[in-house]
Amino acid sequence: MESRTSAARTGRPRSAAADAAILAATREALVELGWSKLTLGDVATRAGVAKTTLYRRWAGKNELVVDAVAALFDELELPDRGSLAADIEGVVLQFAAILDRPEAKSGLMAVVAESTRDEALRERIRASIVDRQKCLVVEGRARAAQRGELPPETDPEAASRTADLIFDVVAGAVVHRTLVSAEPVDEDWARRFAAIVLGGLAAAGT
Repeated sequence: MESRTSAARTGRPRSAAADAAILAATREALVELGWSKLTLGDVATRAGVAKTTLYRRWAGKNELVVDAVAALFDELELPDRGSLAADIEGVVLQFAAILDRPEAKSGLMAVVAESTRDEALRERIRASIVDRQKCLVVEGRARAAQRGELPPETDPEAASRTADLIFDVVAGAVVHRTLVSAEPVDEDWARRFAAIVLGGLAAAGT
């Protein structure tokens, strides 16, 4: 399985500690200042690095904020809880917990709103957040097939379309529940939601 982390860049080696400090400072600034008032200069000061350090790594604020948000979602892992239903419940609860964090709320809502006017930003969100998390769907589907819970996939193109659909259903429902409806995602909701997803998979024969 491919890593969800960004591909290594050529040139001077980057400092992982500096990157982490910059991304953390970006999320902190988003919570305190919001998108419109956030500047690379403020982020550099908070992170304790030179402003030129940021410009060597990111072309501008859009790219920096997306990467700062993406790092939060890279914390997601698919737990092995013994069944596909339990695995779905586990990842849904993790996802909701991340979305409940102020920096995730501020960051995700900001980049999504800004992307409505910026096609390049939409593409970066897809590449840095959406595509990197779809591997969880692929992993869960493969694990369920190994357990005999779902039939094996033989058509790569169909498998890709199914993964896209499952991701959209799960991510869309949890984001709407937590950020739009502002309702809790607790164990009972996660269990009922997982049952609906499994029912849909069974009906679709996937």
